[in-house]
Amino acid sequence: MFSFFKKNPPASPPTPPGRELPVSQRSGEARAPVQADAPVPVVQPTAREGWVAKLKAGLKKTASGLSSVFGGSRIDEALFEDLESALLMADAGVSATEHLIKDLRRQAKETKAETPEQLKRLLVEGLSTLLLPLEKPLLLGLELPTVIMVAGVNGAGKTTSIGKLTHRLADGGATVLLAAADTFRAAAREQLTVWAERNTVEIVSQEGGDPSAVSYDAVCAGKARKKDVVLIDTAGRLPTQLHLMEELKKMKRVLQKAGDASGLPVCPQEVLLVIDGNTGQNALAQVRAFDVALGLTGLIITKLDGTAKGGVLAAIAREHPVPVYFIGVGEKLEELETFNAHEFAQALLA
Repeated sequence: MFSFFKKNPPASPPTPPGRELPVSQRSGEARAPVQADAPVPVVQPTAREGWVAKLKAGLKKTASGLSSVFGGSRIDEALFEDLESALLMADAGVSATEHLIKDLRRQAKETKAETPEQLKRLLVEGLSTLLLPLEKPLLLGLELPTVIMVAGVNGAGKTTSIGKLTHRLADGGATVLLAAADTFRAAAREQLTVWAERNTVEIVSQEGGDPSAVSYDAVCAGKARKKDVVLIDTAGRLPTQLHLMEELKKMKRVLQKAGDASGLPVCPQEVLLVIDGNTGQNALAQVRAFDVALGLTGLIITKLDGTAKGGVLAAIAREHPVPVYFIGVGEKLEELETFNAHEFAQALLA
């Protein structure tokens, strides 16, 4: 659970300089942007602990490979060499691996670490620090509707992630409108329609129509129907399919026009990329390509269970840091959570 769109009390303090609060089209009251992961007291800690346990289980294979390096009784050069190999095998990439090893050597010297277990704790902190720039909440409510464009390669779990995100938003009190802009794949429209029905939200869909036209209609409908969020599902594609990437660019340009027509200063406000956690270093290439094409604002990492290595987040943090808004483990509606750098580092080195 999380709180969403908290209303200000009648005698609200002055708006801080440089940020004007949006006005609700339904009530006329000011709405302050609220972090999508703002917890509900008492209930959230237990849920979060259960989530962390799932994440550790999902990353168990990688964690066991990394943790085995620290099974000895002393710190020596062989340990650092084994750790370097283990990080590379976990898809951390050369740059992030070199950075972590260099930082770990320095920390070990400064703290006078004597045992591998102490060194492991230092690595958890070093990895947490590296991942911290990726830890950023998704802010909603600065503009109504908040338009979120979601992209990703085929099979990454894009539509499923949209369904989970819709559940998270609707469960927090937001009104959501889905846009089935993957218009030429019938299964995509049907899948999104199922998610709309499960979450009891409205959907804009059109068989065989132009994806940009559907996106435009969705933004205008979202504004007219006073929706809080418009989530736009796009067709899956590889970054090497240049003609399809150009279509994505066109969709974003059309969304900007829809925003102008609806009085939105920025549209879309968020451009998210869904990444399959099993794709390793290819995930970094996807982030680079989609960021160049669309200007990404955030990532959703999926399928962090079983075979996912997870170290690629270190590579992303080191080489192309785009915030990770959510990570997913499993197929259930509630199995999408906000990213926490320290939790992830602990899970990866459990």
